[in-house]
Amino acid sequence: MSFAERRARLAALLAEGGHASLLVTRPVNVRYLTGLASSNAAVIVRADATATLATDSRYIETARGLDGDVRLKETRDVAGDLLEPGAAVEAHHLTVSEYRRLGGGAPLTEGLVEDLRRVKDDAEIAALARACALTDEAFSLVVGQIRAGMTEREIARMLELRMTELGADRPAFETIVASGPNGAVPHHSPGDRPVVEGDLITMDFGALYAGYHADMTRTVALGEPSAWQREIYTLVHDAQAAGRAAVRPGATAAGIDAAARDMIAAAGYGDRFGHGLGHGVGLEIHEEPFLGPGRTGRLEDRVPITVEPGVYLQGLGGVRIEDTLVTRDPLPELLTLTTRELLVL
Repeated sequence: MSFAERRARLAALLAEGGHASLLVTRPVNVRYLTGLASSNAAVIVRADATATLATDSRYIETARGLDGDVRLKETRDVAGDLLEPGAAVEAHHLTVSEYRRLGGGAPLTEGLVEDLRRVKDDAEIAALARACALTDEAFSLVVGQIRAGMTEREIARMLELRMTELGADRPAFETIVASGPNGAVPHHSPGDRPVVEGDLITMDFGALYAGYHADMTRTVALGEPSAWQREIYTLVHDAQAAGRAAVRPGATAAGIDAAARDMIAAAGYGDRFGHGLGHGVGLEIHEEPFLGPGRTGRLEDRVPITVEPGVYLQGLGGVRIEDTLVTRDPLPELLTLTTRELLVL
């Protein structure tokens, strides 16, 4: 789908909602609609599908090479110089002070572009697939090199180096490596703790490629795992498989979450799984839709999401297994392909 087609879809939403135009200021949404990645840009899209993109001198030459269908305006005040009478604004991005500076009378919208971004086109899915392939390959190169005495930080840097050497733009987010008791902290920041025999090691990481974010988590055992480690690994493995199997067009966000969560709860570990089952991925590492208890909405076809249940035991450690996949009918398409069986190093 071209950028012009994306803007045309937005224009149809604007016309349907009675808006003359929308001033898009959120950088990721500007990129989605124009292709320009910038720290200072905005685009106004009108109900007739015409558009004007504003950016400053640092990015204007890049903008000239992107899309001939968009008028360009060079300015530092990208929002102020683009705002037109009757234009709506992105309420979820503008600060109150910015809104007041723009006059305070513009109609407010929320999530119009984000709603369009949920369903991915072929080029987006291809970029995600490449990001995931780089993530898989980096893991395969690093996992066999993990040895007792290495620190969490060293393992994280090895993963990040391999991803960039293989062709990633950069890591998609701050890599998580959580060993031993640190595995009980879902978003542990890797530190100087050396891994030791008997540890479970959770690695949550991903590659960024062409602006699209991969997200994968694997938990491995350093040395022969104990009975409790095998028990929770098997439980998370089976719950993750149940969550993946529940992903299909029309499935509810809460229902997919329940497919995995109910299994963990039935085994007596419900209070050890506190986060949602997953989230959308794309130009952002966390984007709509979100899978969790109480989440509303249904999945559509071609929506990339993660499925990532976990069990976390304070003072002991934890297990999380995560894949990136795309909603398809009748079965989801897995983009991260690394084995989910327990690897004993």
